[in-house]
Amino acid sequence: MKHLISVPNPVVPHFHKIAEVNPEDWFVASDPENTKVGSGGGTAHILSELFTSEKEADFESWLEEEKRVIIHAGGQSRRLPAYAPIGKSLIPMPVFRWSRGQHLNQRLVHLQSPLFDKIIENAPPKLKTLIASGDTLIFGGKQLPEIPEADIVCFGLWLEPEKACNHGVFFAKHETPQELQFMLQKPSIEKIQELIGKYYFLMDIGIWLLSSKAINILMKNCGWDKNGFKNGIPGFYDLYSEFGTALGTSPSSQNKEINELTVALVNLEGGEFHHLGNTSELVTSNLTIQNRINDQREIWHKHIKPHPSIFVLNSDIKNNFIPTNKNIWVENSVVSDSWNFKQNHVLTGIQKNNWSLDLEPGNCLDIIPVSSENVIIRNYGFYDNFRGARNNSATTFMGQSLSAWLEKRDLREVFNELDKEEDIFDLPLFCVLSKNNLDVEFIKWLLQETPKTNQNFTELWKSSKRVNCNEIATLCAINEVEKQRKNLRLKNYPALAANYRHSVFYQLDLKKTANDFFENKLELPPVISNEMNDLLPIHDHMFRSSYLRSTNKEWQNEETAAFSYLQKRIVDIYKNNRVEPRINLLPDQIAWGRSPVRLDLAGGWTDTPPYCFLYGGKVVNIAVELNGQPPLHCYIKGTTTNEIVLRSIDLGAREVLTTFEDIRSFENIQSAFSIPKAALALSGFLPEFAGKHYSSLRQQLESMGGGLELTILSAVPKGSGLGTSSILAATVLGTLAEVCCFKWDKQEIGKRTLALEQLLTTGGGWQDQFGGLHEGIKLFTTSAGKLQEPSVKWLPDSLFTKPEYKNRILLYYTGITRVAKSILGEIVRGMFLNSQEHLAILEDLKLHAANTYEALQQKDFMQLAKMTDRSWQLNQKIDAGTNTPEIQQLIDRIQPFILAQKLLGAGGGGFMLMLAKDENAAILLKSELVNSPVNKRGRFVDFEVSQTGFQVTKS
Repeated sequence: MKHLISVPNPVVPHFHKIAEVNPEDWFVASDPENTKVGSGGGTAHILSELFTSEKEADFESWLEEEKRVIIHAGGQSRRLPAYAPIGKSLIPMPVFRWSRGQHLNQRLVHLQSPLFDKIIENAPPKLKTLIASGDTLIFGGKQLPEIPEADIVCFGLWLEPEKACNHGVFFAKHETPQELQFMLQKPSIEKIQELIGKYYFLMDIGIWLLSSKAINILMKNCGWDKNGFKNGIPGFYDLYSEFGTALGTSPSSQNKEINELTVALVNLEGGEFHHLGNTSELVTSNLTIQNRINDQREIWHKHIKPHPSIFVLNSDIKNNFIPTNKNIWVENSVVSDSWNFKQNHVLTGIQKNNWSLDLEPGNCLDIIPVSSENVIIRNYGFYDNFRGARNNSATTFMGQSLSAWLEKRDLREVFNELDKEEDIFDLPLFCVLSKNNLDVEFIKWLLQETPKTNQNFTELWKSSKRVNCNEIATLCAINEVEKQRKNLRLKNYPALAANYRHSVFYQLDLKKTANDFFENKLELPPVISNEMNDLLPIHDHMFRSSYLRSTNKEWQNEETAAFSYLQKRIVDIYKNNRVEPRINLLPDQIAWGRSPVRLDLAGGWTDTPPYCFLYGGKVVNIAVELNGQPPLHCYIKGTTTNEIVLRSIDLGAREVLTTFEDIRSFENIQSAFSIPKAALALSGFLPEFAGKHYSSLRQQLESMGGGLELTILSAVPKGSGLGTSSILAATVLGTLAEVCCFKWDKQEIGKRTLALEQLLTTGGGWQDQFGGLHEGIKLFTTSAGKLQEPSVKWLPDSLFTKPEYKNRILLYYTGITRVAKSILGEIVRGMFLNSQEHLAILEDLKLHAANTYEALQQKDFMQLAKMTDRSWQLNQKIDAGTNTPEIQQLIDRIQPFILAQKLLGAGGGGFMLMLAKDENAAILLKSELVNSPVNKRGRFVDFEVSQTGFQVTKS
């Protein structure tokens, strides 16, 4: 996928550095200079520029090569002057209090592009181009709607007419709400009112998907003729008011080729539209975004601002705001404690100063460097839109009419030689001065509604070199702006870290933050105490580990400390809730526990700490028996000797435990008996988990009437991907619970298995053990919190039991295994570091679990196949190594026979689930792999849905 972004021309050489994006993935250009081409012409221009740079085929063939996202972020930015020089997509954005994985240098484009990418990734293959507006931030709701097939798909939201009338509006008949009838550009409220009796309306949110056919027609209307533009550049053409109004079954304007394009509408259900097109929206939209989530479990830092509409970014500010201050944006600025605020202020680019300045309501100030010595002082009003003729009384400047502002400064005749219709945007209103000789009294004179007469300032203003809004964008020394912004941002890091309890520091993308600390030689903050009762020390240790990796120093100790703290948090629950085992077996009696394995269908990884602690988890899995038997077994019987004998049938191993230290050796996870040893520990056969003190294991066993023989059997290959180790652990714990009179139910066994895996340092989540403990197909869900209590919803199993479906679902052992621990460590590391990439995929995985649940509820085999394929795609996104060359060769072989397939388990383990196109395809697929297996171990395994889950009985 390629991203194309149009920005102001001076920004082009700086974009990749400012946005910190890969030039291979992001193509940057600007609209043609000294001419207006409109949004349609701008789209055509940037596509032609990329085509020219890559030219390896004809244009139509080139369009089909890959998917592309186009973001329009150029333009004059009249209504948001502070960020006109860099373009709206590079507006610095605050780290929101509910967020994880954001960063201090984030720009609007970083928050925009994930939704655009998700939409185009999920679009039908022929929709290869997405066009989006650069001055909006859109959240897509919990679930992206299914995107239909059409030449053009337009996204919209149901919004009130008062908002819709300022944008494009799509109209559709009540009986066909997904089919565009016509589009109107900025219709009046009265017009909308007239039409709503017959039509639904959606506000255009500026996201369009276009097929190559539609792009070719758009290019043609901009003057493209396959070899280039007739006049060298595209002609003016507006995507919305010209191209858009010709779309639909009853278009409001006529163009035969455009009229014939099929157009579908998609309501972005639950979506949010935030416009950042003017100065006031810079504050109000960010305030709305900041408050979009109020769940206090998702807000780590406990800090209340004097007013929620105060935003301070990349700044050194000494001022203490008061509750009456509101609607304030301070960015890339140094502000001393002798500044006084009121309301409706935007301050940008303020250099270090010792000024004493009382701002009046609505005062905004922007200082723009044009060189290392000179700056432009741009004073303006909070609601100024820099539009209108200079002699028009409705043309405002500094919150009053332009003529009044000039009159009050004895400047009434300064523009008399210019045309009366000269637009304020083109008036040279802003002085270029030496940055070392700025007079705060002159700045006050510029800002005050009614300044005192000062002839010196009048003459200074007249005699200075002055520039207009358009020239500022051209003259701005972007390197100087970004240099100050970076220096102030780096200065913020130590302050945020020191104030971590009331800041967003540990919510940041900590890998990127660690890189910033390393590259800019920042001193690491003090270590957070491990005695804290929350997750912050985990993030702190992993942040330090990431930093030390960059220095090539010993980073493993910090990483180990992070995992150890997580382990302690989980295991300590059971050290504080000790048990007293009592052997309840007759001399000749055997307790026999057995469990199925689980097939994970959707949501895996969301059950893994610390993610599930922060967000809760959601998984769908199925308990199955293999070849007619539950494959995991544990047998326990009593002995007259004061020792514990461990046996493994499948490994042919035996070990005798006579001391507590023998049990404590579970820490050696290479041992054949690490699982039963850890299970014994949690069952009170180690002092730290025992409710009664014994001086030795022999003494404890003697008091209980003798020892135990514990035998395990796992009739499943290691690295199978069927949750074997976790379910075996739950089976041993469950059997011990029966023998030792604990009366643990399946929920308690599952929770203690999570602690057992932490004891073994293998980590992992809760879905495997719960998936095997509970029978059938089910959805497990947990809420955020350190105590994970999965709730269960059972699903109909007919797709796995009725012959017409069951015969099409095959379980194949590939003989290719990957053990999950190293993969688990890497992904959990990403969770600790608030990796935005990992967190976004995990959110998709959780949503996918809900969708899979719906598919199974509906007993829809085709939808299940679609969900299985989606699960496989998501697993590859979170771990690119899941699909090895050997696995891909297997997939290529079976592709003609199947609808979908996925490897099972966190490690992309040995078993693959295959859904055949029909029963005949299943027969052919079996024949293909039986006659020519992928390796000596490859084989099909019969499975049945377990109707019991874990069972334990006594002989």
